[in-house]
Amino acid sequence: MPDRDISGVVFRKSTHSDGGEGCVEAATLNGSRLVRDSKDPDGPTLAFTPSAWAVLIEGIKQGKFNLD
Repeated sequence: MPDRDISGVVFRKSTHSDGGEGCVEAATLNGSRLVRDSKDPDGPTLAFTPSAWAVLIEGIKQGKFNLD
């Protein structure tokens, strides 16, 4: 994510989290959807526009990605 200060952003863990280590956290900043690995909160963060986020979520729901 290019030089965007996200220090004050509050991330939340997925409600589908099983409590294990394979979780992602999400947040919203200025309309963008942010996603990061819960095991590495200081690591990279992905940013999606609202429309790209909607496409991603729909693809996941339709099983278009191998998530195993």
